[in-house]
Amino acid sequence: MEKIDLSTVIGFITTFISLLLAFYIFSVASKNKVSNKLFASYLILNAVEYTGFFASLLFPEPNNLLVASRELSYLQMPIFYLYILSVCYSDFKLQWKHLWHITPYIIGNLVMTPRFYLGSTAEKIELFHNFNQLYESIFTHIALHLQSTIYLIAGFIALKKAQKIFLENYANSTIETYNWLFQLLLYTSILYFVAIIKNIFKFFGNQEYFSYSQNILTIVVLVVVCWYVLKALKYPNLFNGVDSKTKLTTEFVEKDQKHNIDLKEIKKLRSYMETEKPYLNPSLSIRNLAEEIKMNSRDLSVLINQYLDKHFFDFVNEYRIEEAKSILKNPEKKEITVLEILYEVGFNSKSSFNTAFKKHTGLTPTQFRKNK
Repeated sequence: MEKIDLSTVIGFITTFISLLLAFYIFSVASKNKVSNKLFASYLILNAVEYTGFFASLLFPEPNNLLVASRELSYLQMPIFYLYILSVCYSDFKLQWKHLWHITPYIIGNLVMTPRFYLGSTAEKIELFHNFNQLYESIFTHIALHLQSTIYLIAGFIALKKAQKIFLENYANSTIETYNWLFQLLLYTSILYFVAIIKNIFKFFGNQEYFSYSQNILTIVVLVVVCWYVLKALKYPNLFNGVDSKTKLTTEFVEKDQKHNIDLKEIKKLRSYMETEKPYLNPSLSIRNLAEEIKMNSRDLSVLINQYLDKHFFDFVNEYRIEEAKSILKNPEKKEITVLEILYEVGFNSKSSFNTAFKKHTGLTPTQFRKNK
């Protein structure tokens, strides 16, 4: 019987948790069905990858199923990237054009076909005894690490653009969606970095260092998967995105172009914000506000983002924070909790309220109330 070491035990646990979480996400009722299915698929592919920690227990002899399961690694990052897009953009849809993402998977399988898929069991056993020196193995590792790097960079770029669109056009706590995605990309980058170090030791280091890095990788993988679980349980209905057709103001206005802004429009906007208090609506968007003040949404976006030099998100939150400050300073409302106040002024997340409040005042809401 094969020796069961630390990486084998953790591999079992991680695989089980990943599959359990994937089943949960597949079954949970949510309007974000495409995102959930993509993330669940990503978790399943990860679970297949994690079986590599105890593959010798599942496959006593090398066979085509073992080879095919390893090649599924080429699908992980494409699915991960499509998931990022589906969360960033509410109008995202899977299309036939997305099939080009499976090209590395096809190439990887073609590379393995001559000597692995078409070889006999005896030939496979002989090949696996010297696997690290084979060109197929070297190609696979280099291709997968290169692919993961490209997709992670593309993910950060897509997230950055979506975040800018959000800040210019929306003013609710959907920003936490982007915090989650940023953390997801960051932790995944760390995971792949550790995997690269592990494979360097695998091909160029000694066996002892490889064993240490293998154990570290399994622990990091388990921590990340547990983090997935905590996030999924805390936010079962992730996520709301922005419309991908929404443009940044810089896309239709030159940075150095001077605009003929009517000061009456500024006064009109300020007056409406102060008297009607539209910011109390947690789902307020620049389009909603434009309709309320009978103004073209593009002109309003230019006015706020270019002329006032503020993101719509910050512009609205300034009014929300001022409203919160007035409540916190009111001795007659000292019994109202901070949680009640944040909902009353238009926030729907304690973390986003605390972040915005400290950004504008330098204090937390509790500190501000004590120092008033």
